[in-house]
Amino acid sequence: MHIRILATTDLHMTLTGFDYYADKTDPTIGLTRTASAIRNARQQVEVGLTLLFDNGDALQGTPIGDWAVENDVPHPMMQAFKALEYDAIGLGNHDFGFGLDVLERFIGQAPCPVICSNLTHVDNRQPWLRSVVLTRSIAQEVPIRIGVLSVLPPQTTMWEAHHLQDKVIAQDILTAARRTAEALRAQGCDLVIALAHSGLEQSAAQLGLENAVIPLAAIEGIDAIIAGHTHLTLPGAGHLGLDGVDAENALVHGAPVVMAGSAGSYLGVIDLHLTKVPEGRWQITDRHCSLVATADEVEDKDLCEMLKPAHLATRVMMAEPVSHTAQSLHSYFSFCAPDRGLALVAAAQAAGLRPFLHGTAFAELPLLSAVSPYKFGGRAGPRNYTDVSVGKICLRHVADLHVFPNELRAVEITGAQLRDWLEMSAGVFNQIHPDAEAELTDSHRAGHNFDVVFGVTYQIDLSSPARFDSNGALTDPTAQRVRDLCFGGQIVRDDQSFVVALNNYRASGGGHFPFVTKARAIPLPSRDIKEILRDYLSDRLPADPLDQAPYPFSLAPLYGIRTILRTGSGALKYLPELSRYSPELLGPDTEGFERIRLTL
Repeated sequence: MHIRILATTDLHMTLTGFDYYADKTDPTIGLTRTASAIRNARQQVEVGLTLLFDNGDALQGTPIGDWAVENDVPHPMMQAFKALEYDAIGLGNHDFGFGLDVLERFIGQAPCPVICSNLTHVDNRQPWLRSVVLTRSIAQEVPIRIGVLSVLPPQTTMWEAHHLQDKVIAQDILTAARRTAEALRAQGCDLVIALAHSGLEQSAAQLGLENAVIPLAAIEGIDAIIAGHTHLTLPGAGHLGLDGVDAENALVHGAPVVMAGSAGSYLGVIDLHLTKVPEGRWQITDRHCSLVATADEVEDKDLCEMLKPAHLATRVMMAEPVSHTAQSLHSYFSFCAPDRGLALVAAAQAAGLRPFLHGTAFAELPLLSAVSPYKFGGRAGPRNYTDVSVGKICLRHVADLHVFPNELRAVEITGAQLRDWLEMSAGVFNQIHPDAEAELTDSHRAGHNFDVVFGVTYQIDLSSPARFDSNGALTDPTAQRVRDLCFGGQIVRDDQSFVVALNNYRASGGGHFPFVTKARAIPLPSRDIKEILRDYLSDRLPADPLDQAPYPFSLAPLYGIRTILRTGSGALKYLPELSRYSPELLGPDTEGFERIRLTL
């Protein structure tokens, strides 16, 4: 028997090949293109079964997702899943970004089982299933029972604590997967598939892993894995050298695994060939994994037509005027030059926070604001940058400046905690050596973990190694990248106190910033940062003093030493902003990123 498993992951409400932030088509993304790849992959199976799964983070990520929350209409993603005849849907961490009530409403419209095996509602009323058994057959063959489980990072309850605290309990990925796989086998399943909204990072099994696919694949009873979360691809060379991973053949501890990127850029395909064993059950005798790049596909016309009303309504909503800007706001140089968009969000956060500090002891403390770039290229590709031109600012530009539905938070921190916070942020950079022309940023670090703290000034010395690893563990106590950290022209003391405005993701420990979670939390009512930014731009909030503050960081001079900045092609029109680095254009790389040599 031939079973073909098709998989999408991390769609992030990218339904069509359209960029709502730029208000233009994007031929590299969209489920409408993936739909054509799905149709072709099904047609290639002349005798056999085809199953189609999604692996989570489908319901949040673009303005059409926000539109779906605000309007009582059939959810466009669920409509698409129905039209494409999905067999099951797994949940990802971002699917909880709008709260449990909204998620329950969307799951109620799902055309197939929605699964999460390691999150449990405290009153056991969760709208999702822990697992599902699919019974399928071909002609006169003995029916095959296929068990499906789904796991996501247990950190989801921390990242989305404002929605999930005291409501949902998370279980370790490996523990939940092992128990669920055993239960499915006990129910007579011939095949068990894991929808693992998790990546390939840690090789050793341990409790609480965020990216647990490598030890997950070693669990007896799991036959195939659809991975995701990290927006990487498998098969793909990016996983070469990991213990237990055959990246070329997409086998992990011998189990077939696919990762289909994000935003509908790929379709994952796992082909399994099974034969009957004497006991009358099925056994896998051959397996093969592949990816189909959807950029070469045409958009499915029927799906485009079905999604048209939601698509047009979203464009109308995003065109609503909010303000205007006399300067361009872009993120092409966020890691080496002033980012005016970040500065704007930082000032808005501070303006939104100040009224709640009035009349409290915190009002006497200096107010800082921490922000990070959300669109910085990286794994999302060379088009993934904010670029707001001089002129009218519409709602789509507000969404472009702050992509996620984060809420405003505030903490009281010490100077010592602030210094470690900035050291952790500076880990996004590579260490630069005189005898090697390295890239500026470390591709293994997430750019959204590069916090820039407005209200202080500091230099980042790239000749120093990183003080913390990507998990927030201290790796080199002597390392010091952050130098000359000052407030008001004076060196920040370790015992000095500050209030910092930030988002709920970072305040709850997202990105592995342990010094932030150890800071004293300041109670606030629920306020969406995007709404605060909109109010700030439309003058509903007063101009904040941070608007006039000097830009926080600069790269310390390393005379004669050079590095390579990878950025989007749109950066070329802003090249004079890099004049201090004597920029040299090196041309695009194989992924389409522009390469610019900078002299530090």
